[in-house]
Amino acid sequence: MPAFEKGKWIWLAEGEDKDQYAEFCDSFTYDGTQAFMSISCDTDYTLYINGNFVASNQYGDFEHYKIYDRLDLSKHLRQGENKIYILVYHCGVNNSRYRKARAGLIYEICYERGILSFSSEKTLSRKSPTYVSGKCIAVSGQLGFTFEYDSTKETEEGYSKSVCVEKECTFFPRPINKAVLLDRRSPKSVVRHSDTHYLIDLGGEVVGLPMLELFSATEQKITVAWGEHIVDGGVRKIIGNRNFYYEYTAHIGQNSFTNYMLRLGGRYLEVFSKAPIDLNYAGIIPQIIEIEELPKEIEGEVEKGIYSICTETLRLCMMEHYVDCPWREQALYAFDSRNQMLCGYYAFKDGNSAYARANLKLIAEDRRDDGLLSICYPCGVALAIPSFSLHYIVAMKEYIEHTSDVTLAEAYFEKLEGILEEFIKNSKDGLALTFEGKQMWNFYDWSQYAQGRLGSAEEGHTDLIINCLFVRALDAYEYICRAVGKDFPYSGMADRQRKQIRKVFLTDKGLFTMNVGTEQYTALGNSLAILSGASKRAEAEAICEKLLSGELVDPSLSMKIFVYEALMSVNIDKYRELILSDIRSSYQKMLDSGHNTVWETEKGDSDFAGAGSLCHGWSAVPVYIYHRLGIAK
Repeated sequence: MPAFEKGKWIWLAEGEDKDQYAEFCDSFTYDGTQAFMSISCDTDYTLYINGNFVASNQYGDFEHYKIYDRLDLSKHLRQGENKIYILVYHCGVNNSRYRKARAGLIYEICYERGILSFSSEKTLSRKSPTYVSGKCIAVSGQLGFTFEYDSTKETEEGYSKSVCVEKECTFFPRPINKAVLLDRRSPKSVVRHSDTHYLIDLGGEVVGLPMLELFSATEQKITVAWGEHIVDGGVRKIIGNRNFYYEYTAHIGQNSFTNYMLRLGGRYLEVFSKAPIDLNYAGIIPQIIEIEELPKEIEGEVEKGIYSICTETLRLCMMEHYVDCPWREQALYAFDSRNQMLCGYYAFKDGNSAYARANLKLIAEDRRDDGLLSICYPCGVALAIPSFSLHYIVAMKEYIEHTSDVTLAEAYFEKLEGILEEFIKNSKDGLALTFEGKQMWNFYDWSQYAQGRLGSAEEGHTDLIINCLFVRALDAYEYICRAVGKDFPYSGMADRQRKQIRKVFLTDKGLFTMNVGTEQYTALGNSLAILSGASKRAEAEAICEKLLSGELVDPSLSMKIFVYEALMSVNIDKYRELILSDIRSSYQKMLDSGHNTVWETEKGDSDFAGAGSLCHGWSAVPVYIYHRLGIAK
């Protein structure tokens, strides 16, 4: 049965624009026992029936992989006439979470005796009088735009017929359950600096929907800032070109407002008004993917605390797909999600495998002309991080290892091979090169020698890390080939690559240098040399003695997973306590800070010119390591 038998793509008669809010209304008579609605849009939606909120949040997708929600409306309908209202937001500007497509809404409501209602040119619509369209104020380049709402403009007038629009979409049902709303979070504290200035502490990181309740004796604009950090007594409302605030114009009297589309991530809110207000509530309604954590016994009180903030971070970094951080970006990256999946296999019931599968599929639906993966998914920017394409192949292999499900790899087998082919083409003298062009960011880590030069058309050259990652991807692909019963087309290539890596990058100090002719010794590069098999046993043992000694350039939190894996691969018993000690030294400060999540880097909020994230999924590495070491049972 098709997703939409009669429903048509529709939009405003006045046409589409960027950062645009449109409203649609319809009515129908109902006399059944059960009814379902199929709905999809570009870019996001909020559905109300008979004045009550029902559902929101379009799944991130592509036109060729267009997701629709199937909603059970039974408990929201009444016998007789029912009215539906749909607010639709169209971004219209490419970013790291959205690939620009034509604006549109399509829906259909069915029950046991047929179709009750469907989108068509008869559906009434209007440009939203309350949500301000076209301001285009970005929260960040990755996340998209913030919003402004004017409650003084609320009216039932201004609707006219919609127009049908042409959209070429292939529909698929949402592959995971929708996120659920919990009870609103009561703040830990509310500091009333004055009648026009309030500071709210939610007591820990919360991810969800902005809510505001207040009394105002006059019409006025209210500004609400949100964030994870307090500096000079307030929230960092603006950091560089990032804008962590929304605006609400209050009407005279009691005001109650919730935005069901833009998710906020943070701990603190700051409310500013021009005239005095009585603030009843400003906060975030938690919105989560329901997932059951497996009960674990954790050795050590510090380890229990670290494990707890890591699993909480994993939870908060799950929206319709994995997100790197809920505050600043909310973007799906291939490497970040690899760490999140790997930890989830151990932390959650059923390994969180259905969710991991949906993310791997969404990534695979990305389409670029060069065969690599885009920087994020769905993504409308041309930028790519080539090394993350290699991490994706490893993530697919790990998915098979932990779930025994080979169907996804079978479906995207050519996609995986296409990634490897791009690296083979971009090779010289038996070694992979970095990629040229301003749209290629040769990034590995936020540590010295590994950051690449974003936006710079650097000349392609060979380095240690890209070649070690390529070998790991070749080995992972060979595993995948065996799992799906296909011939491995690159027999002997990984061994030849290992020999070349050793020949070119191993120095007389017994360490692998990052670049030929330099003494750029990094813990990440040398760990990957061990894990890729480029080092011999005795060399690996000698390198391990230096990995946590401070002699090599340390990697950031997320990349320490490779250092720990290298140590465990050489002698897990010998290095067990050293690994645990290193984790404590990095994560103890997060526990002591009073935050309930783990940070993007050890510098915390001070990193990235004051934009360091304090809830970052890629840093939940201890969950996986504790299981490998037997600390978590």
